[in-house]
Amino acid sequence: MVGFVPSRIFLTKGVGRHKEKLASFELAVRDARIARFNLVRVSSIFPPGCKIIPRNQGLPRLDSGEVVFCVLAENATNEPHRLVFASIGVAIPRDPEMHGYLSEHHGYGQTEDEAGDYAEDLAAQMLATTIGMPFDSDKSYDEKKEQFKMGGQIVRTANVTQSAVGDKNGLWTTVIAAAVML
Repeated sequence: MVGFVPSRIFLTKGVGRHKEKLASFELAVRDARIARFNLVRVSSIFPPGCKIIPRNQGLPRLDSGEVVFCVLAENATNEPHRLVFASIGVAIPRDPEMHGYLSEHHGYGQTEDEAGDYAEDLAAQMLATTIGMPFDSDKSYDEKKEQFKMGGQIVRTANVTQSAVGDKNGLWTTVIAAAVML
């Protein structure tokens, strides 16, 4: 049996606000331009040899109603003024025959930069442990990133992150970040 191994991935993000939580999620996936697909959440492996492409190149390859695999991070709040975020981190190994990692990170109170750095760090740590690279979890993200670069085995890290402040009138505010697989 031959399985589906994605050859392309695009990153996307969105935010939605509505009085109903489900409707705010729908508006977030619409904002991310992936609402017309049947999204299936998968775990966090970046396939060997896979390439990241821009969203505007990935979307035309998909049909409305298609079952689409993705790594999806989401979060929601109906608390006024509460900062909410969702982030996907990516770590790609130098060896194209090896798999990399995607990480989901979501929570409250972090800026987009903080959440994105953390998500990248999570993905890079998962990849580092797979390829036997030592790392010190107590170091700052920037110190670890430099260590990964000097090791030469992690070729690229990236993230897509969406944050939003909870609606002042208590509407549900939902944020999503996704790595969509083709």
